[in-house]
Amino acid sequence: MMSNRTSRIRILSTMMLWLSLLFVPAVFAQTLEEAKTAGLIGEKRDGYIGLVQSSAPAPVQQLIADVNRQRRERYEQIARENGIAVDQVAQLAYARAVEATKSGHYVEDANGRWVRKP
Repeated sequence: MMSNRTSRIRILSTMMLWLSLLFVPAVFAQTLEEAKTAGLIGEKRDGYIGLVQSSAPAPVQQLIADVNRQRRERYEQIARENGIAVDQVAQLAYARAVEATKSGHYVEDANGRWVRKP
């Protein structure tokens, strides 16, 4: 059985390899960035993206569904490879996403509220 520290290091290493695919899928890169800059979407605590404004247009809602589907697939793969729960991978992904989030973009806080990253 792998130690907790070794497991975390392995997970973080794997996640770094996936980082570009997790947070900015090539097909959606410009649109995702534009939606974040416009304040329509943000990084949720569960490791996925979500609507900051419920009035977002249908293409933005479809973008969220597509990106989250891709993230879920990657989280499941990383979890299988490391013998851990998908939720653990998603929590680590959220921490990485917050680090990568630009100032002024939205992230979900511990109380489930949307806040702009300073």
